[in-house]
Amino acid sequence: MEQVYTVAQLNRYVKGLFDGNSVLKNISIRGEVSNCKYHSTGHIYFTLKDSAGRIACVMFAGSRRLGLDFVMQDGMSVIVTGSVSVYERDGKYQIYVNRISKEGLGALYERLALLKQALSDEGLFDGVYKKQIPYYCKNVGIVTAETGAAIQDIINISHRRNPYVQLYLYPVPVQGPEAAVKVAEGIRYMDKLNMDVIIVGRGGGSFEDLFAFNEEVVVRAIFECRTAVISAVGHETDTSLSDYVADLRAPTPSAAAELAVRDINEIYKRMKDSAGELLNVLTKKVTGLRYRYELLSTKLSHNTPEELIRQKRQYLMDIEMSFNRIIEDKIAVYRNREHICIEKMKLLSPLQRLSGGYVYARIKDGEILTSVKQISDDDLLEITVKDGKIVAKCNEVYSEE
Repeated sequence: MEQVYTVAQLNRYVKGLFDGNSVLKNISIRGEVSNCKYHSTGHIYFTLKDSAGRIACVMFAGSRRLGLDFVMQDGMSVIVTGSVSVYERDGKYQIYVNRISKEGLGALYERLALLKQALSDEGLFDGVYKKQIPYYCKNVGIVTAETGAAIQDIINISHRRNPYVQLYLYPVPVQGPEAAVKVAEGIRYMDKLNMDVIIVGRGGGSFEDLFAFNEEVVVRAIFECRTAVISAVGHETDTSLSDYVADLRAPTPSAAAELAVRDINEIYKRMKDSAGELLNVLTKKVTGLRYRYELLSTKLSHNTPEELIRQKRQYLMDIEMSFNRIIEDKIAVYRNREHICIEKMKLLSPLQRLSGGYVYARIKDGEILTSVKQISDDDLLEITVKDGKIVAKCNEVYSEE
């Protein structure tokens, strides 16, 4: 019957093969450092790579204190010495590093660090000098190699996003002794053409391959450029001085194309949205003006000369009616007072008394007779009754006394 093993048994068996190989117990390997991470425990995890492959590495804190005398960074070319073994849990093999040394790039790294500090002190990396990338770029200058994945990626992505954008290439070598000077020349030439934006960069490579974009002549050319510059050097983990001085850094040339060339569909959508918003604004404005027009028309129709005259005439009529009512009320009051006075006068009138059977008499000189003492026998009297007067002669006078 065929023997069946567990995963752990297999990993343990393979680990034994590695550990039993004397060559793998103490081996030195040359490569470029990437994904370097210093753990809080003191261990260092990184990847050692070259143009054809890569391998995981770990340097424990105890080995680090004795076997590493510099700060390791991505892009460094180093020689690591240690043993190759299998990490049983994950079933992958890696180098357990005991010692790390620089491989001929120590001076280059030091020169880069000094140049970076000097340029930073001059203020070349200050954000105050960064220029805004235009929202819509119609002319894009590109300074990179004529052949290679970088220019092809930029062309493909630009045409896909907006085929109406014009691309202008200034071909330059991106590595080698003349690369930095040629790149600087390309930047200055494109700046004279009044491009909307300039993309400067190349595809991935080793630290030495990318070093042209760390040279002072390139950094100063970018800083002095009047046109906005996007730096796109290497891959996302690669960083050059061109990235620090450029107005915008792109992790890759493809990303630079996306940053420089606006998606035409996005522009169409924005135009459509803007048209919709403008239509809504105009509709509200027209509606408001129409309402105001109707309101003013209504007010105007009530304020024509004929209408004003009619309103004033009605106002005068209302005043006249009110005045007439006041006068009528006053007349009624005075009439009532007159009636009362007449009734009172009637009560006081001698004529009113005469109608009740009373009379009054005057003596011959016209004096009203009020006492027997005023008259003598044979005096003539004028007696007034209700319906006339009687002239009589006094025959005899009696006194009530």
